[in-house]
Amino acid sequence: MTKKLSVFFHEEQLLHTPLYEYAFGEKINHPETTHRAQSILNSLGEHPDQFDITSPESFPMSSIKEMHNSKMIKAIQAASSLSPNQTFYPSVFPYYRDKSRLDPTNIRHAGAFCFDNGTPLDATTFAAAAWSAADAVDAADHVLTEKSKVTYALCRPPGHHASRDLFGGYCYFNNAALAVKRLRKKAKRVAVVDIDFHHGNGTQVLFDRDPSVLVINLHGDPNEFYPYFTGFKTETGTGAGKGFNINIPLEKGTDGQEFVRNLVDDALKSLREFDPEALVISAGFDTYVTDPVGSFTLETLDYQAIAEKFIELKLPTVIIQEGGYEEISLGRNVTTFLLPFTEALSK
Repeated sequence: MTKKLSVFFHEEQLLHTPLYEYAFGEKINHPETTHRAQSILNSLGEHPDQFDITSPESFPMSSIKEMHNSKMIKAIQAASSLSPNQTFYPSVFPYYRDKSRLDPTNIRHAGAFCFDNGTPLDATTFAAAAWSAADAVDAADHVLTEKSKVTYALCRPPGHHASRDLFGGYCYFNNAALAVKRLRKKAKRVAVVDIDFHHGNGTQVLFDRDPSVLVINLHGDPNEFYPYFTGFKTETGTGAGKGFNINIPLEKGTDGQEFVRNLVDDALKSLREFDPEALVISAGFDTYVTDPVGSFTLETLDYQAIAEKFIELKLPTVIIQEGGYEEISLGRNVTTFLLPFTEALSK
């Protein structure tokens, strides 16, 4: 009998609807749309015998507060009082971030906690981000209590760019980091492998000094691609965490074969040496050939090959949804990645 893979998602995550962003001076429709999650849900729904979709019951506020600065949380929460048709784009003022006069309840101060102009706030943002965090925490709890060896959190908005006191890159709370902290309640060592096209700067900085968490990123070369300031090979961790951060920047046009080679020869080799007790995969699909935000050339079947390499590790695994903005193919790509895990659960 086939065991179902547990999927976590709350319908209020669909309410967050950012309107636009500025990319290199051009105003464009915002890529992080409701249709992303809907595409995934529709595709998963075509396999009712393989996936069991569950809604979280409450916000994991204690976990969010443990991971993120209380003022940043309040700044995001302050947007809940905006009118339904109002969207607020924070004015970013890095100089004022450490000033005691900041008032996180004043939405005009939200720019002190934001690092770009593409991550707006509206009345639905806090709830959507909190439910997205709930997906990650519930998925980790499911693995932690050994109800399943593999789970998938359909996190939307994504999270890997968010750090302790900064949101940005369409991310508000760091879902992968929340899953790691949950797994660390039992696991002495946890590895994060981020396969999104963009470097997971938030996850990196959150565990920069932590030798119990190995963070590995495969991503577009930051000399050319967002977030530009992080993701270089020279960033290997700080203090006790030195050597526990690995960045593998890849060139524009990287195809599936080259991606898998780097995954196996560099990322998973280092992961095996670390010998983790649990794994978190930040699964971005903006590596797809027609994705409007990425510049790799992976095809749908490449995601099956990537999944099979992770399955060979035989680790308790939490899969966290990150990017992927080609809405027509996103659901198919995600399902292609997840199906081998369902097959492995049944063996």
